[in-house]
Amino acid sequence: MNPSAPFLLPPTVGSVLSRLPAYPGSVLLVTALNRVLVPHLPADVRQILLGKKLRIQVRDARLTFDYTCTGDRFMASHRQPETDLTISASAHDFLRLAQRQEDPDTLFFSRRLSMEGDTELGLVVKNALDALELPVFDLQQWMPSQVLARFAPRRAATAPAHHPGE
Repeated sequence: MNPSAPFLLPPTVGSVLSRLPAYPGSVLLVTALNRVLVPHLPADVRQILLGKKLRIQVRDARLTFDYTCTGDRFMASHRQPETDLTISASAHDFLRLAQRQEDPDTLFFSRRLSMEGDTELGLVVKNALDALELPVFDLQQWMPSQVLARFAPRRAATAPAHHPGE
């Protein structure tokens, strides 16, 4: 694959994904944000985000995730007619951002990442994310073999002991 040509999902995949209900995806997104991001957000940033209507758009997947901030956590919401801030990119670019393989400024200036709405809010979000020392999202940890390996020790600990000859 040409590194200068970003990967985009095929239009047929986006067409299928666009038929999925948006709210369950928003619940999954905020669950991840609440677990990974919120504990590291400074109180002043959480205060700025309080009550804001936010949206993540995954352009090529044709998915939209709407959510709000309560100050302590993010909450999923059904599709909102208007948002304070919408952040859009391809699935591949969002993944590269999460893996820290791509800089948001590079994506922004190459028009692969966009922020619409409250510009000041967008800068607060960008600067807050840049300042955080979050773990790099490792896609390999979600491979089926890795997920099963994490559950194996638990299964072994809760399984009844087997005594040969019984």
